[in-house]
Amino acid sequence: MIKILYVEDNDDNVYMLKMRLELLDEFEVVVAEDGEKGCAAAAAEKPDLILMDLDLPVIDGWEATRRLKADPETQAIPVIALSAHALAGAREKALAAGCDEFDTKPVEFERLLGKMRQLLKN
Repeated sequence: MIKILYVEDNDDNVYMLKMRLELLDEFEVVVAEDGEKGCAAAAAEKPDLILMDLDLPVIDGWEATRRLKADPETQAIPVIALSAHALAGAREKALAAGCDEFDTKPVEFERLLGKMRQLLKN
């Protein structure tokens, strides 16, 4: 079972993506509702991949990713940034913060799944 940490503060997004991933019977999804809890969950749960919303309370997704990538315990975990801000430069900013990939919201499930599988292969 592949463990995914989904850091997201919007309950509707969590419900939809968690349900769709878990229906595939290959993913277990752990959820954290802010960046600080996301960092703690990453250290405790050791997920195979992190889906990181960038617009989060307490600590935003950029800062949470920087902390995860600076920590030897969690730096090897691939992070996919998820953002409703498909603005020019958002992808570059996310990658500069240490995210391994970037995808826009609303999530296009098959595209996101493809990116997840690609990172999990590496």
